[in-house]
Amino acid sequence: MFKPKFTITPKINKALVEIERVRGFLDAVKLKDDWIADMQKKALILETHHSTHIEGTALTLEQAQNILEGKKLKGINREDEKELLNYKKAMDFISKYLGKEDPVTEDIIRELHKVTVKGVRGDKADPGNYRKIQNYVINSLTREVIYTPPAPLDVPHFMRKFVHWLNKAEDLSPVLIAGIAQFQLVHIHPFIDGNGRTARLLSTLILYKTGYDFKRLFTISEYYDKNRPAYYKAIQSVRGNNMDMTFWLEYFVDGLRSQMMEIQGKGKKIIIADKVIKILEGDNLNVRQKKIIRYLVINEQIDNEQCQKLCNSIKRTATRDLTALIEKNILERHGEKKGTYYILSPRVIGKIRDI
Repeated sequence: MFKPKFTITPKINKALVEIERVRGFLDAVKLKDDWIADMQKKALILETHHSTHIEGTALTLEQAQNILEGKKLKGINREDEKELLNYKKAMDFISKYLGKEDPVTEDIIRELHKVTVKGVRGDKADPGNYRKIQNYVINSLTREVIYTPPAPLDVPHFMRKFVHWLNKAEDLSPVLIAGIAQFQLVHIHPFIDGNGRTARLLSTLILYKTGYDFKRLFTISEYYDKNRPAYYKAIQSVRGNNMDMTFWLEYFVDGLRSQMMEIQGKGKKIIIADKVIKILEGDNLNVRQKKIIRYLVINEQIDNEQCQKLCNSIKRTATRDLTALIEKNILERHGEKKGTYYILSPRVIGKIRDI
């Protein structure tokens, strides 16, 4: 039997408590559907970009966003584009399991891998099939072998034991199960390539299935990608500490906790923004102007180009909306020419402080 070794430390306990608080906040708070949909879209773009970026794609976040929105870009690596679109399909695949009690099976894991790597780099990763050759984890900078996974003949046996444990670990927090699952799949390394992406997707799938989807607003891969050495160090710590997962789980739950706190902070700002907009009803605001105010409560400043993207409008319309908000003493203009940006006026900031 697979039996993970770890200790639930005060650090893990504290993070789990804070994660539960945010979960309760998101379940109880009334957030507008359009805001939830917008944030889900942004979270999906971020998760897709950062998870593939960890594995070596060279696309910028802006390029990734344009591709995921269906735009055709010139001068980019088509393999990178395919990996990005595949990951988005894989995220759509796991979304079907939201709240479902079906067990996680080897077939589901293999299907996740298949969707993730199909058609990429000549199908060399053998989509959906366990590897039949020995593979290695190599340091991308020094090219030294940092981990030799189990022999290919042992992979089916290890996966069977792992999946059996996955569906029996009912007395453990789903958050910890997701963290253990992510490490263990990377450790077994059952596929020729795409193990890291599949492991992160499996972890997310487990959270989605067990009611810890957090309205699909989190993007754990962003946390990993921002400090990749810390991510790799946390994974390596298990192998360097006689397969004790404690340090990895501390890292995993702290990453999720930081994501949750960020989501809660944005949620609270949206509630404030909606109250401010209600207070300003007498100013006869149009839909675009309300979006601008909501954006500024969360992000503090906006420029004309951001305004155009936010409101899906042309430059002239954005300029007219921003000028109207200045005339209503809702915004202030700062900077000059290309450096021009807009912030909320002292009048509106005062109303926010009174809420």
